[in-house]
Amino acid sequence: MALFEETVKIRYSEMDCDLVLKPSALLQFLQDLASDNAENLGFGYSYIVKNNLAWFLLKYRIEFDDYPEGIYDLTIKTEPRGYNKIFAFRDFYINHGNKQIGKASSTWALVDLDTKSMANTSEVLADNQYMIQHEKREDDLSYGKIRLPEKFDIEKIFEVRFDDLDVNKHVNNANYIVWAFEPLDFEFRRSHKLKTIDMNFKKEIKYGSKVLSQVSINGTNTIHAVKNAETGEELCLVSAEWICK
Repeated sequence: MALFEETVKIRYSEMDCDLVLKPSALLQFLQDLASDNAENLGFGYSYIVKNNLAWFLLKYRIEFDDYPEGIYDLTIKTEPRGYNKIFAFRDFYINHGNKQIGKASSTWALVDLDTKSMANTSEVLADNQYMIQHEKREDDLSYGKIRLPEKFDIEKIFEVRFDDLDVNKHVNNANYIVWAFEPLDFEFRRSHKLKTIDMNFKKEIKYGSKVLSQVSINGTNTIHAVKNAETGEELCLVSAEWICK
């Protein structure tokens, strides 16, 4: 299948104080491109809403050869990688000019909004010519296993705002990485840039709820747990590898 691509103009509002692309902005780019591509291929928002379904992102693995810094345009490509009985898969390629500087793999599920349970993805997508059975490739990224530490080094609490919500009235996926990274020290963020990210999305949280973000730091590796502060339930787990600038 041909790649679907888009050139993204990076605005100053999408950069941090050192002209580094905000991770949340990058995740927004990926999500918007995936949504546009799914819509064009017949399994996007207008199709699933008629069937009372919703796409939920479950996992990301993102690897960078060179994280975007001082860059004002990116070409992002995506392709659906097919499905199995429960999950659907999608890859992304992040380019600056003719150079690929990053790659991402993602895993998604369709959820029945009536029963709040996972739909059978293979049945829902069986008649779509653009989605086929998933087949692995030699260059596929491998998701990392996120092991939580016995003790975290720092933590912060946030409240879910109205502007955190997406069209499904759930917290937008990009907000979780904001919450996950916010407790990190200011100087750490300024002196490091991302090499890899693993994200596991586990549970949703509603408007007005309290969010607890915990971080464990081991050199240039950080482990993050984003939880419901009121119940202790895990919402999102993140593992990040950083390199010094």
